[in-house]
Amino acid sequence: MSDTQSSGARGGCARRGTVQWANVAGAISGMAPLEGRADGRTGQPAMGLTGDRLRALLRTILRIRWYESRLADKMIGDPGCRAHTHACAGQEAVATGVCAALRNAGPLDQIDLVYTAHRTSGHALAKGVDMKKMQAAMGLRATGGSAAEMHFADPSVGFMGAVGMIGPAHMIAMGSTFASRSDRVAVVFGGGSSATPHFHAVMNNARLLDLPVIYVLENSFCSRSAHDSPHGDIAEAARAYGIHARVVDGQDVFQVYAAAKEAVDRARAGAGPCFIEARTCRPSQDWRDPVEIARRRLIDWGVLTPDAADALEAEVKAEVAEAFAWAAERPLRPPRDGLKRALATEGVLPRHLA
Repeated sequence: MSDTQSSGARGGCARRGTVQWANVAGAISGMAPLEGRADGRTGQPAMGLTGDRLRALLRTILRIRWYESRLADKMIGDPGCRAHTHACAGQEAVATGVCAALRNAGPLDQIDLVYTAHRTSGHALAKGVDMKKMQAAMGLRATGGSAAEMHFADPSVGFMGAVGMIGPAHMIAMGSTFASRSDRVAVVFGGGSSATPHFHAVMNNARLLDLPVIYVLENSFCSRSAHDSPHGDIAEAARAYGIHARVVDGQDVFQVYAAAKEAVDRARAGAGPCFIEARTCRPSQDWRDPVEIARRRLIDWGVLTPDAADALEAEVKAEVAEAFAWAAERPLRPPRDGLKRALATEGVLPRHLA
């Protein structure tokens, strides 16, 4: 989104409901106090990170925020835009904090893995997927693949991709850790998927086999996860299987990082699966903005000055603009490419020969 223009001034669009959260998030700063919630832990272990790593947390949150805001602008204002996305505006701290605790570089057989289903752009960027190529994929450009948001992946950084259906990603994540038989950790992000049979199958079998799977529930309180569970904390459903579970303030990247670091260390040491319920929210009048929380905390800690924080945000906006410009110059993928890797042959036989 441009700095001065809000989506409310735009004309109507069939996709407005899909992207309105991203537009609001780009325009509103945090309006409510920054007190922590959930289990009361403050995320102090994050203070042990170097200044560079702390600044990297804010940079990642900003990259997700401004990428999605620009994409929302394009989806609403550009009639030729082919992109579609499920926005994670307001939830950026969850992906950022979790992925910062993972092994994201090194030999491919040692990089930790991330699986997801919906609201994938935040997870992908936090895991290290190239923004230019991701935007090319969003726009169905030849450089970026043919699957767009619901299915793109980049195994080179351990982002194993999204599954369009709600639930199966959990099973795939569990299977990958069982197959690898190493200290590699797999994270699966979910929301309303906690109400699916897959959730309980994974909780049961991951605990029986003590697999290094970390289930991260992004509880925004506006998805099925908030209404389809009899538990006050959905983490109780994981504890019922004997799984170590935490409830954290998903708007505070430092709380999320601390919980994820604990979970990753446990899983890598052979202590089995973990569950993190990150209580988060979409933008509203009383929401707590994860960008503002991280920014204020780093300024309070002396890691950034206000001017340095502004400069960092300007740098991120320039990076996002460059990524969109680069992707726009790539050729569109021809429609026939939609059949690639979908059939045993790379084409469709005439009906009378099939």
